[in-house]
Amino acid sequence: MIKALIFDVDGTLAETEDLHRECFNKTFSQFGLNWHWDQKTYGELLTTTGGKERMVRYAAEMGLSPIDAAVVLDMHHTKNSLYAASVANGALTLRPGVEEVIRVAMARNMKLGIATTTSRSNITALISACFPEELQDKFQTIVCGEDVIHKKPNPEAYGLCLARLKIEAKEAIAFEDSLIGLAASLAAGIPTIVTPSAYTRDGNFVGALKVIADLQCGLESLIELITV
Repeated sequence: MIKALIFDVDGTLAETEDLHRECFNKTFSQFGLNWHWDQKTYGELLTTTGGKERMVRYAAEMGLSPIDAAVVLDMHHTKNSLYAASVANGALTLRPGVEEVIRVAMARNMKLGIATTTSRSNITALISACFPEELQDKFQTIVCGEDVIHKKPNPEAYGLCLARLKIEAKEAIAFEDSLIGLAASLAAGIPTIVTPSAYTRDGNFVGALKVIADLQCGLESLIELITV
């Protein structure tokens, strides 16, 4: 019996990645760096989880001197602040079907969780701006990057989410958009539905329970799945 739905954030709840990319580029400019991440470059960097980690990787791949850790933190904080301001100004909307699926789960008294390794401030910004007010406090637990040591594809975030929800892996369904996220949820033993995002549409999501364009187009079959 399915007792809980667990959602990834970036690319799953909303198409966030291009906004993240734009905010990274604005940050680089503010810090006097001549870096610019186009969509191709950023898509490649997304195979590394975490914004700080992506900046460190990029510097290494470009043959640049390592950036001081404190500067990386400052840049990441600046980027997240720019992102939060953009989200608050209406830059994002939920992906099709997300709100409907959450309402179906609530009507069936199911638990709701988030398992992501993005920053908590990014999650808060998205929920506050994109979710109707009556849904903003309906997630029983939110696991974010600050809560774990190992980011996806490590399953730590999902394991912690399951523990907090007090359920077994087989009692949940996870929602992901990327190969890294799918690897994390499957490593935790959670059946996973994948809705590929703009940056992950070419992925081969072997092992997924379902791969659908978005939750709206798969809503009827999903309702059947979670009511078994």
